[in-house]
Amino acid sequence: MRGVVMHAPRDIRVDERPNPVIEQPSDAVIRVTAACICGSDLWPYRGTDPVAEPTPMGHEYVGIVEQIGDDVTSLKVGDYVVGSFFASDNTCEICEAGYQSRCIHNVPMGALGTQAELLRVPLADGTLVVVPGTPTPDQVKSLLAASDVLGTGWFEVDAAAAAPGKTVAVVGDGAVGLLGVLAAKQMGAERIIAMSRHADRQALAREFGATDIVTERGDEGVAKIHELTNGLGAHSVIEAVGTQESMMQAIRSTRPGGHVGFVGVSHDVALPGLELFFADIHLHGGPAPVRRYLPELVELIMTDQINPGLVFDLTLPLEEAAEGYKAMDERRATKVMLTF
Repeated sequence: MRGVVMHAPRDIRVDERPNPVIEQPSDAVIRVTAACICGSDLWPYRGTDPVAEPTPMGHEYVGIVEQIGDDVTSLKVGDYVVGSFFASDNTCEICEAGYQSRCIHNVPMGALGTQAELLRVPLADGTLVVVPGTPTPDQVKSLLAASDVLGTGWFEVDAAAAAPGKTVAVVGDGAVGLLGVLAAKQMGAERIIAMSRHADRQALAREFGATDIVTERGDEGVAKIHELTNGLGAHSVIEAVGTQESMMQAIRSTRPGGHVGFVGVSHDVALPGLELFFADIHLHGGPAPVRRYLPELVELIMTDQINPGLVFDLTLPLEEAAEGYKAMDERRATKVMLTF
């Protein structure tokens, strides 16, 4: 099969890789119909994360079941499915508490490389959700978003305790931040402040439900949030970047008693203990338990109640994956879908 492999920073190739096979009776093999490039894939692409050897890429996917192991009971060959970026049994004590990304048997799908024609999915019963009917092309995009960025957006807003009557501020205007805006709207937030300097992303944030746009960053951005909230700060703040600046901007934009939901993959983030102590805020985040939300998200998508697929502003064939990485790195694209 053909699959995307990162050989070194900025060295993306589409190579021949071995076809996956059933290795455990709980496995399934799917034919991937669409995959995509994540903002987190840019960390190794830019050299921030080391690339020690050729590495299969991708952790987001939708596809059609081609094979199932002997223990798989909830799937059949031919089902259209979507799964999380972590495989999980969905039955352990941690899963039952709603944190499937930390399942005691979890398998990171990024280790298997979903930007490929075929994919082995471990723990298939607990990981994959069957899509009812045949999705339209637009619904395929939205289902693909549900595999990570929409589910992560849902979690970050949930973690930040967004609710009717509350003000939500979103730090980060990538796909995760933008879909945090959409999730905040769905959860009934009264006011949604998107922090963005890019006109196209501001427009999409507005379409998803943002009521205000703040272009300032750092201390100036914090001051603007306080100005818009009578000096108090937002009730709920989303951190969707993963840098020291973005985390501190989020914390300092939150009112006492408020909540920060952080999902940006942290790089060299250090929290000042005394400032955090006197902030009197809640911090909740980490790898999103996407599987918790997938059934609800699939229903919303397949009934056309939400259209998160709008975050995909560039679609390329698999063989042009290198251009997709380059476009996202250069901010010429927010989110790239790869087709097969």
